[in-house]
Amino acid sequence: AQEIGREINTIGSKANYAPMQQLVVQMKDELEKIKEQMLNVL
Repeated sequence: AQEIGREINTIGSKANYAPMQQLVVQMKDELEKIKEQMLNVL
């Protein structure tokens, strides 16, 4: 999950296109949900 977060941040830092930046924010939100679900399983 940490590596995915890094990739999302890289995409966000290179995106000069507003809709892409909105997608990056959505990806970060989804990644946080996945992390929470993983903690609940363990």
